[in-house]
Amino acid sequence: MVMENLPKDPFMLFSFINMKLRDEYPSLDALCEDLNVNREVLETTLGSLGYEYSPENNKFW
Repeated sequence: MVMENLPKDPFMLFSFINMKLRDEYPSLDALCEDLNVNREVLETTLGSLGYEYSPENNKFW
């Protein structure tokens, strides 16, 4: 898992991931594979703020 290239601040991470999902990736799995990010860690990190991934909308909310 390479999370060091991602924003450390959880709110910035939320914004960054949603921007990437909107502009570049068709799914969270595609983003995680391309950026070499552990999906479970990402979902846990954003989940601690109350956000969850919506596959239908391809974003965290």
